[in-house]
Formats: sequence, C-alpha cells, structure tokens
Amino acid sequence: MEIKNKLTPHECENMADIRAEIDLLDATIIKLIGQRYQYVQAAAKFKTSETAVRAPERLKAILLQRREWAVEQELNPDVIEKLYSDLVNYFIQEEMNKWKRES
Repeated sequence: MEIKNKLTPHECENMADIRAEIDLLDATIIKLIGQRYQYVQAAAKFKTSETAVRAPERLKAILLQRREWAVEQELNPDVIEKLYSDLVNYFIQEEMNKWKRES
C-alpha cells in the first residue's frame, strides 16, 4: 500500500499541516493493522493445536525481526518490540478464540 501524503515533513508550513499528515499516516497504519488482522484470522483454519496458534518460536522471530527493522528506521527497538508484542499477543488471543469456536 502506497501512502500518499500531500506534503513532506519539510513542506509543512504550520502545525495544521503536520497534524493533517500525521492523521493520514495513522489512518493508513490502522487500515494496515486491520488487513494484518484478517490474515491472522485466516491462519486459524490452518492451525491444528493451541500450541500452533500460540507459536512461541514464531513470536520470538517476529519480535527480533521487528527490532531489526526499527533500528534500520532509526527507531527505538525496545519501543517497537513492545508495540508488536502487545499487537501480536492480542491477535494471538483473537486467533485462539476463532480456532476454539471452529475446532
């Protein structure tokens, strides 16, 4: 998904411009999280056990990769890891609920 900001950060002339661009980014991020959630829900049909749903080794690998991506973007890897840990754990619980309903 391409993000189509109207202005670059350096083109913004005031706080209203900045806020509008941040709102656009946040709306896009939330849409992408929604898409991610749909894939997580779809994954439940391929899981054969609660351990497969929880996939602790996959979670560790995800968090490590996100930390690396954070460093590449000059972001604090601890903050990004916490954000993804919360997000993924929430999605795991949602996937677990779906898996239990459908098993």
